[in-house]
Amino acid sequence: MRILITGSEGLIGRRLRAALAQGGHIALGCDIKADAPDEKGDIRRLSCLEKVAPEVDGIIHLAGVSRVIDGERDPEECMRTNAGGTKNVIKAAMASPNRPWILFSSSREVYGDPSSLPVPDTAALKPVNIYGESKAECERMLLDVRREGLRTGIVRLSNVYGDVKDHADRVVPAFCRAAATGGRIRVEGAQNTFDFTHVDDTARGLMALIDQLGQRENTPPTHLVTGRGVTLEELAKLAVQCGGSDCDIVERPSRSFDVSKFYGDPIRAEKYLGWSAKIRIEDGVKRLVADFKAASERMVA
Repeated sequence: MRILITGSEGLIGRRLRAALAQGGHIALGCDIKADAPDEKGDIRRLSCLEKVAPEVDGIIHLAGVSRVIDGERDPEECMRTNAGGTKNVIKAAMASPNRPWILFSSSREVYGDPSSLPVPDTAALKPVNIYGESKAECERMLLDVRREGLRTGIVRLSNVYGDVKDHADRVVPAFCRAAATGGRIRVEGAQNTFDFTHVDDTARGLMALIDQLGQRENTPPTHLVTGRGVTLEELAKLAVQCGGSDCDIVERPSRSFDVSKFYGDPIRAEKYLGWSAKIRIEDGVKRLVADFKAASERMVA
């Protein structure tokens, strides 16, 4: 298949592009950060999507505001980029003669602060911040357009990590970088608990969903999760242990707009896709700390 990835230069986009190539697919990119002129594009502009939609069989929609704090800082831009950009992706697909399917990357933020754990894929959507609200609105649009015959899939991701090129202040890379270089780890909400999923596992799950969509089947909203909750305090201590340094851990109160606890029930992905997470947080953090150490040594050399 020929597949367009919006957000192709991001953490997941880069890893997924490699997985698609290995699977014999042709991947095209669309990202405002792309170096190649023919892949530089902004989902807020319908014209750049309309140009490429007729050339592909499917669209993996990863692009958008990807951090909760950025949504809180500029709510209008978050909604304009996430909801408005998704509307453009849908319009481009609907206008294309070949009607490419769309796999949309949502987030565990749509669940808000759940009343019980683990959270099933069928839990009600109750976002508590602008970013979660924007993702929930996108999901609604993707489900609605199925009535017009467009194949769609929704995947909800949870604290994906695993690359030194990720956003510097995301929790896992921030902790791992500090542990690798002897910096200070700032923990905002020590008992906040999350389900951390390695990017390699995430890419495998996305590939399984792509296979389903390629077989002309809508896919149910599915989260790719480990099913294991890890507190930020545990994560910080694990990173320090892997780094073998005297890194300081400084605790601060949780931010008011953050979800405090989430880990998901992985049963739907297991039954529907035959997918389960393979990389334990201990192994993933150890690998990432080592990668940051190697990167730091290269800079010094």
